Amino acid sequence: MDNFVEMLKSIGSWALTEGLKAIFGLIVLLILFKLTNFFTRRFERFLNRKLIEPTIIRVFIPTLRRVVKFVMILIYLDYLGIQTASITAAIASAGVAIGLALQGSLSNLAGGIVILVMHPYKVGDYIQCEGYEGTVTDIKLFYTYLKTGDNKVIVMPNGKVANDHIVNVNQNDTRRQDIVFSISYDEDFEKAKKIIYDCIAEMDYVLADPAPFVNITEHAASSINILARFWVPTDKYWDSKWFMLEKVKKAFDENNIEIPYPQLDVHTK
Repeated sequence: MDNFVEMLKSIGSWALTEGLKAIFGLIVLLILFKLTNFFTRRFERFLNRKLIEPTIIRVFIPTLRRVVKFVMILIYLDYLGIQTASITAAIASAGVAIGLALQGSLSNLAGGIVILVMHPYKVGDYIQCEGYEGTVTDIKLFYTYLKTGDNKVIVMPNGKVANDHIVNVNQNDTRRQDIVFSISYDEDFEKAKKIIYDCIAEMDYVLADPAPFVNITEHAASSINILARFWVPTDKYWDSKWFMLEKVKKAFDENNIEIPYPQLDVHTK
């Protein structure tokens, strides 16, 4: 009976000292949790007003909230007299092990953040990178998705993309079209140039400034090569190329201008 009374006294003494301390600390911890939620929501709205990439916000804000709350829990445990050094060391060791196991994924994550912040390309752009090319259909934190002209899907790790040369084909509003046409040495190259100029003039979307340029670019082995250079809106780049290849061929045929093919003359004695 005496032991039971002593135990009750011990419990009462703990409740009046350490118990109240734990309850008070818990109340403060819950208040701090509420304040953390409040300020991180305000911060999230601030980032949205600054037009930060939504994917970054969706990842960064919850991560920040969890890290802050975890630090608060460690402080609370230390306040109660519980040793947290071993817990911190265990978490650090686990973090190192996880980091080593996920090196590739972490590299892709870092690359994704760089891409989303620096904006070397956006959804809808046509890019060339890592030996691949296509239209960007989606940008995730770990991967970029491309759709090729023949409707294939290419999934590119952001870690490699962020550290490679990226050619953004349609970031600018205009592009220069360079097309080479070949004629025989026996043909009138001035007449051929005029025909090419006339074909360019039939495209009403060709820019007047810089002005179109047509001239001889090479005396090749079997032909005179004439370069046609002109500027068009980016979305008309391929239309202008297909138009010129077809139109110039028809115009050369109508004017009896020969388009040569490689020949080899053999002389025997």
